[in-house]
Amino acid sequence: MKTWNDYKHYIQSVDPDTTQELTEVEEQAAIISAMIQQRHALGLSQRDLASLCGMPQSSVARIESSQITPNLTTLLKLLKPLGLKLTVSK
Repeated sequence: MKTWNDYKHYIQSVDPDTTQELTEVEEQAAIISAMIQQRHALGLSQRDLASLCGMPQSSVARIESSQITPNLTTLLKLLKPLGLKLTVSK
């Protein structure tokens, strides 16, 4: 397998139950990636963002490294100073 998509298609064909889990992981990664990119674009450090959100820098680091998944309140608190919004679609 050469790419993530090749691997994903293989797993989906072998184990359809894993498809939902892969989708969730990709969605979480997309949100975290957008946060990190925007934080960098604004010239903010993790410490700066944490200060704006009233949380420890270590929490921002754990969220950005996917060690923990933030609850919705925390996620929205992080997105606001970055000028990002969470959109839910069907």
